[in-house]
Amino acid sequence: MKNIAVLGAGRSSSSLIRYLLEQSKSNNWKIRVCDRDVETARKKIDNHPNAEAVEFDVFDKSEVEFEVQNADLIVSMLPARMHIHVIEEAIKQKKNVVTPSYISPEVKALDSKAREAGVLIMNELGVDPGIDHMSAMKLLNEIKGEGGEILNFESFTGGLVAPESDNNPWNYKFTWNPRNVVVAGQGGCAKFIEEGKFKYIPYHKLFRRTEFIDIEGYGKFEGIANRDSLKYQSVYGLEDVRTIYRGTLRRVGFSRAWDVFVQLGATDDTYQMENSEEMTYRGFINSFLAYSPSDSVELKLRHYLKIEQDDTLWAKLEWLGIFEDKKVGLKEATPAQILQKILEDKWTLDPEDKDMIVMWHKIIYKNNAGETKEIHSSMVSIGEDQTYTAMSNTVGLPVGICCKLILNGTIQAKGVDMPISKEYYEPILKELESYNISFLEKEMR
Repeated sequence: MKNIAVLGAGRSSSSLIRYLLEQSKSNNWKIRVCDRDVETARKKIDNHPNAEAVEFDVFDKSEVEFEVQNADLIVSMLPARMHIHVIEEAIKQKKNVVTPSYISPEVKALDSKAREAGVLIMNELGVDPGIDHMSAMKLLNEIKGEGGEILNFESFTGGLVAPESDNNPWNYKFTWNPRNVVVAGQGGCAKFIEEGKFKYIPYHKLFRRTEFIDIEGYGKFEGIANRDSLKYQSVYGLEDVRTIYRGTLRRVGFSRAWDVFVQLGATDDTYQMENSEEMTYRGFINSFLAYSPSDSVELKLRHYLKIEQDDTLWAKLEWLGIFEDKKVGLKEATPAQILQKILEDKWTLDPEDKDMIVMWHKIIYKNNAGETKEIHSSMVSIGEDQTYTAMSNTVGLPVGICCKLILNGTIQAKGVDMPISKEYYEPILKELESYNISFLEKEMR
């Protein structure tokens, strides 16, 4: 019997745990789900005979040592900053690790140690990063294999609300960590290459420079540049490409309205606001505007950002309730934390709502006959419910499938890695199709 330790039983783990439990009988697995909140872990395993739930503290070295020692494979679904505690111990005990998170510099520095120990530390195996890498590399390698030359590469992913649950003027609800939405794009500038030129978009301009994308059957979206599109240029083998651009998808109109909060300074997370607990939503907005003995908050905001009375974005702002005299109720809060509280009142999924993951690639290339071709590849996944969301499915299923491939010997790689080689993406993408996670590829004419 093989023992799998799943560290972390949060929302992202639901589909992973279900997959491992479904596969446990035929593969002779025992699943140990470890979480600080043992009740959460118990709910996830639902009395399954091949699983047990245990209380776990990643900062307790003895607990980490124990779980690693008793597992054949460790899956870390913990917050990204905590992986290092697990990975260092796993390398020491010569155990494989799988995680959906980005490869941090600290983890990357362990590559030689992992190779010496003969173990695989598999990262970036969720949806973005993860399915984006695998689907892109499949296309890029197929084109190169037929003698093609990649000219342009664009890739966008978005976590959105499903069409049947889209019932507000923002066409958006929180389907993942709200904080990440509020602070997205901060801490630098977006950088990419467009037609051979390096381009940079500072944060205060990020949400006014968008790409428009039409996805068959789902309508129009807008793409916002990721912070660094260049980090995967060499990873993808695109050193000579003339355009590389990676970004995030939202429905058309979202970015322009969101830019109101950026220009106000309401997304800032670097300082605390005085007396925030007693502040009202209206007072919060007013705190960023100039004093006037007569003008209303609404009028001052219109004048400051030059918003016309008939502008459709005004309806988005009013719907959020930002002009209400409702108390914030948060002590020593930053502007970003207050804005998050306001948004959570309105953007939280209703019990019957479903989420949606949308992914889109555009590749322009020259084939071996010298002809310029363009191909679009898109994937749309709709969640099942509030537990098995599209986000949970697209993060958890690739991780679960990879676990199976490591334990049955299909994957033999060692070191710190991500799923960009055929050894990884071919079997994982193939099995994902059986879960209705598949790509529609279309050659543009």
